[in-house]
Amino acid sequence: MVLGRVIGTAVATRKYPGLEGAKLLVVQELTKALQPRGRPAVAVDVAHAGVGDIVVMARKREAAIAYYPSPNMPLDLAVVGVVDTVDLAGPYDMELPFGYTRFE
Repeated sequence: MVLGRVIGTAVATRKYPGLEGAKLLVVQELTKALQPRGRPAVAVDVAHAGVGDIVVMARKREAAIAYYPSPNMPLDLAVVGVVDTVDLAGPYDMELPFGYTRFE
């Protein structure tokens, strides 16, 4: 699992059978210091995240299993949780500011 930030949404008029109605998000993978890493990717959303949220993502087979309507979909990335607080040992100790996510 990796951290990421939702930076947008994606719309697909044609999808693989079984993915109709699935919400697609554009996410940017983050480092431990919450800095962008790599290129943005599209993920299926099973956690009801929104733009700007920091999220936990599952890759490969775990992403397909997380898609509960049908766990045998050809998915590479899924948003499986919205992060409220990040606590790491060392110089990365932090707490997200109050009101940063819609759940606070």
